[in-house]
Amino acid sequence: MHPILFKIGDFTLYSYGVFVAIGFLAGISYALREARRVGEDPEKILDLCFWILIAAIVGARLMFILVNIKEYIKYPTEIIKIWKGGLVFYGGVILSIIIAAVFMYRHKLNSWKVSDILVTGGALGLFFGRIGCFSAGCCYGKPTDLPWAVTFKNPVSLAALDVPLHPTQLYSSLNGLILFLILLGLRRFKKFEGQITVSFFFLYAITRSIIEIFRDDPRGFVIAMGSFPSFPGFSLSSSQFISIPVALASIFLFFYLRKRAREAKGGRKPAKEKQTGKK
Repeated sequence: MHPILFKIGDFTLYSYGVFVAIGFLAGISYALREARRVGEDPEKILDLCFWILIAAIVGARLMFILVNIKEYIKYPTEIIKIWKGGLVFYGGVILSIIIAAVFMYRHKLNSWKVSDILVTGGALGLFFGRIGCFSAGCCYGKPTDLPWAVTFKNPVSLAALDVPLHPTQLYSSLNGLILFLILLGLRRFKKFEGQITVSFFFLYAITRSIIEIFRDDPRGFVIAMGSFPSFPGFSLSSSQFISIPVALASIFLFFYLRKRAREAKGGRKPAKEKQTGKK
């Protein structure tokens, strides 16, 4: 765990930023290659990826600031220190979807087809990005005595020091890699545009909610459910709370898009048979 790769004078290269950059480059590289495979214009996909990159960083940072607004009110200069960590995946996703939708509408791209390309690249990017979290010590886990527990000792680390913790950053990184491989395999069985997209969001919502159980870093507001008789002593983190509508929307969109694709296929008129006269 090395939050700082190296420092030369006043210049500091942070591990977190490097791995996030590697994640974006890996995701974009995959997207361009897949665009060529499915017949989409790689140049338009590259332009789209550029805007998504900006939106993802801005949205993820804004969401992190909002869920930790009390801390940033006390220390407003910390808002710009993104190299220290502090991004919320769902925040980046929300703003990226908005920007991507506008771009695809203006350039007349098949939105679901393109999103299938992008989410697979996004899962690959998540794999590398979470390694950056591990290097910085952010998104750390709860204390544990499991054999694979990790103890952070670097004083620059954002994690709790000298305590064996769940390596939740590596759980998330491995989750990104597994999702990437699942989505790659799903391409062979794809029946309609958008299938890979909704599958990703459903699987991510479930797996992210599970990983959240083992995290112990400050994550902003927590929705306490103890006031509800059916949920005694139960609470949800902000990401778990967001995961609920994401999972439900993914299920709805899966059946909606599948039905629409079947209706479109069934509604096609068969080609007219060539008539031949008898002599």
